[in-house]
Amino acid sequence: MDFASDNTSGVAPQVMAALNAANEGHVPSYGADALSEAVRTKMRDLFEAPEAAVYLVATGTAANALSCALLTEPWGAIFCHRNAHIEEDECGAPEFYTNGAKLVLVDGAHAKMDPEALERSIAHTGRGGIHNVQRGMVSLTNATEAGTVYAPEEVARLTEIAQDYALPVHMDGARFANALARLGCTPAELTWKAGVDVLSFGGTKNGCMGVEAVVIFDPARAREFELRRKRGGHLFSKNRFLAAQMLGYLAGGGWLENARHANRMALRLAAGILEVDGGSLLHPTEANAVFARLPRGLHRQAVEAGAYYYLWPFDQSLDGPDDELLSARLVCSWATTDDEVDSFLETLA
Repeated sequence: MDFASDNTSGVAPQVMAALNAANEGHVPSYGADALSEAVRTKMRDLFEAPEAAVYLVATGTAANALSCALLTEPWGAIFCHRNAHIEEDECGAPEFYTNGAKLVLVDGAHAKMDPEALERSIAHTGRGGIHNVQRGMVSLTNATEAGTVYAPEEVARLTEIAQDYALPVHMDGARFANALARLGCTPAELTWKAGVDVLSFGGTKNGCMGVEAVVIFDPARAREFELRRKRGGHLFSKNRFLAAQMLGYLAGGGWLENARHANRMALRLAAGILEVDGGSLLHPTEANAVFARLPRGLHRQAVEAGAYYYLWPFDQSLDGPDDELLSARLVCSWATTDDEVDSFLETLA
């Protein structure tokens, strides 16, 4: 009953098989191998973007931070939701890689930026001229840190505001597959067709060992990203092993099926929690994360039975009155089973 994170799951069989197959012979290094070229072709086809530049890195933090560095200057503002991953979980990496850009936090329900709040924030920034941080870029997260998703029209509304101020847009897609599985649209419709300039395309949380792709829809930015990736220490010499993971992940649409499964498990879990006495949801369950509120006694009961998940926020304690409501985050993955979900719900019941 492990719902701590989709990072705690293992490597999907098709990805492991691709890694094993890549572990033969000698091939050119630093992305000059056939597998890396195949990834570039595959991703361009997937996104209907034949000119897109595609680069692989090992972590989501690297993908996001390097993307931000590509899109804004050190004196720029990065407009993002106050619960965005780049704000809450990356230890200042975007600020570090941009050499000082400032995250400007935007409000909105369920971790989704409110368009009016974004416009107010952009309009307010830089009014003091050289004395202020300048307008830099917009970054949005899909699926969000609250387990919700932006539909293509919602993405387009935010990018239109950014474009009104000539600002580029980055999408943190660590759980892009989960968002796509929920929406049923195409990758292109959720990204460049809706105005996104650069996508961090996640693999690690959805069955890979450790690989993310940065998809740059404007090839004119490619050379700078190459230099930033190398200078930042994220150019792998044995790039074939990143490429092999990504190819195994994408083969036969397995990446989307993994995400659909994780989403189904989350919906099953959320529905069961709503049937528990005192159970409620903090956010709509639209991807693979469930944010729930339960009495402390039930949390304690679940943990004692072997359930692993996080109280959210972390500063809550299992010590105290049984009837006090505590909130928690439970995340499902490609490897979550019906039995795990059912066992957890039975424990609560």
